[in-house]
Amino acid sequence: MKERIPFLDYLRVVACFLVMLVHASENFYAADSSGLAGNVSMLANESNRFWVAFYDGGFGRVSVPLFMIMSAFLLVPMGKGMTMTQFYKRRFKRILPPLFLFLVLYCILPLAWGGMSWEQSVQSLKMIPFNFPMMAGHLWFMYPLIGLYLIIPVISPWLERATAKEERIFIGLFAFTTLIPWLHRFVTPELWGECFWNHFTAFWYCSGYIGYLVLAHYIRVHLDWSRKRKLIIGSLCFIVGGAFTAWSFWLKGVPGQVIETPMLEWSWEFCTLNVLVATFGMFLLFTCIKEHKAPAIITEISKLSYGMYLMHMFYLAVIAQWMINGDVANPRIPVCLAIPAIAILSYLCSYVTTKVLSYLPGSKYIVGA
Repeated sequence: MKERIPFLDYLRVVACFLVMLVHASENFYAADSSGLAGNVSMLANESNRFWVAFYDGGFGRVSVPLFMIMSAFLLVPMGKGMTMTQFYKRRFKRILPPLFLFLVLYCILPLAWGGMSWEQSVQSLKMIPFNFPMMAGHLWFMYPLIGLYLIIPVISPWLERATAKEERIFIGLFAFTTLIPWLHRFVTPELWGECFWNHFTAFWYCSGYIGYLVLAHYIRVHLDWSRKRKLIIGSLCFIVGGAFTAWSFWLKGVPGQVIETPMLEWSWEFCTLNVLVATFGMFLLFTCIKEHKAPAIITEISKLSYGMYLMHMFYLAVIAQWMINGDVANPRIPVCLAIPAIAILSYLCSYVTTKVLSYLPGSKYIVGA
């Protein structure tokens, strides 16, 4: 068994909470009663506008790329002598059985509380081979993660021999592609070869989460900054990137007006420049943790985080509905407290449930623990 890396355990614990903070925030700008932001959104008042921007934009948006970087930090390049088949078997054996189980559960369990009809349940079950079900939008993340796992054996040989300069060139190309979401929205929907018969642009193969994969390797192998420099640059990057992300939502989110969600979230995609900068900053900050061993509770939650992520929407939806109490503008407690409270309660419930399930025989196939 590989020796655990304490700062990654701390980071996984925090990133898992940030995922729930994002989903808690969505309840306060969704334009319907689902509790999740759909194609259109609406903010009830200035308080919701500010606090959603603060929690979701200022902090939560780094959650997904942090998980991408953590996975790559541990897995790239592959171990010496490991074949593509061995790598796939080891990684997919861990993530696919729990994922498939929860894909099915999100198609069936909502029937118990009237969250979906039988027709919707059957339709969702039919879609499992193709995409996540309607009640499990958060599981979208697993598909690009699977994509990263598929490409790791291909890119590992290059990373083993690439120089720091060569990796910086690729990271620079990736950073440039993070401008594409803005160009799509504000300049033209079709860029550099895009058209209805071609979605693969000139920069397609330098874009997406593979950029975070190379960035993780560069930080681990080539970045030899002092702890002080990491703290200073990491803090600046996280503050600047997070502040821009929060401001971008606040700018577009006029209370009382229905707006297309992609325009409201114009700078919230996980491969935009501001999110990249904020993610880089937070990751650098956590690398400054030099403990030889994380506290037992941190290590335990880190190990259980996959199961917590998979199940948390079962709890979060109910907790958010109770907290909002039918009036998103006036929840049971002020919005500034309601959003983190929903996330914290969901986190605790998910932790306890995953912990209990981890005692079952074959729990690694249920919750990955």
